[in-house]
Amino acid sequence: MKKKVIDLFGNKAAQDKEVKYSKLLEQFIAPFSNDFTDTEYLEDIFEFAINAWNFGNMKALMPKEEFQKTTHLMDQAQDVNAVLLKKMIDYKILKFKQHPNFIVDFELTQTNADPILTVVTKLEEDYLSEMMDIMDDELSPDNFEENYINRTAILLKPKQAFLDWYSNLNPDDEFQAGITETNIYLIDDSMKDLEEWLKKKFDRFFTMELYEWHTNKKEWPQNRNYKMFKEWFHVEISSMIYDLEKKPVLKSGY
Repeated sequence: MKKKVIDLFGNKAAQDKEVKYSKLLEQFIAPFSNDFTDTEYLEDIFEFAINAWNFGNMKALMPKEEFQKTTHLMDQAQDVNAVLLKKMIDYKILKFKQHPNFIVDFELTQTNADPILTVVTKLEEDYLSEMMDIMDDELSPDNFEENYINRTAILLKPKQAFLDWYSNLNPDDEFQAGITETNIYLIDDSMKDLEEWLKKKFDRFFTMELYEWHTNKKEWPQNRNYKMFKEWFHVEISSMIYDLEKKPVLKSGY
């Protein structure tokens, strides 16, 4: 979903049953809106802000030395604005310390006006308990053996409509015979209704595919919708992903 930062933060229609944490999150981001001018999608802004919010909660709970180890990892992480993240973490403690719930999920619902934000939160003790369980699971010897992994795979293969669009932009590029690989995206395997989830999140995948082939965003199709997404891509989904390797999966950029 394309961003409308200022409009959304001024939207008084946003509702949330959980002590209006959606409104708190909007207020939390508002002073930093100028720092997100290069961020195209609202979803990315809220994901970044939620990380800062939750890290702020953790900083308020953890010994200073322990949290500094975490910030050291932030400094080393690629594609993370560590300066902004630290600034927002401190702002969370300064202005929102009286709201200790952790934000674990969010959803943007498109309306005829501005999108409506809703969030899901967890109490501090519940969040920390779940986090400890996850850490125990990650250290389990089973994670170093062959087994199924907790991801669902979405495989996208360009259809003729996508190929025609690219061919029109690059008539001299003999690319069709060269499509031997397709991107596979791994997502949380706890999604109950993937079709409904994909209807809300399709444009994230759409834009990632477009960028792989053509980086000039001005020449991308502008009025993208879910119907167009299904016309441009063949979508396959699998929840049965078996890892034959014993070493853990690592993430890295190319």
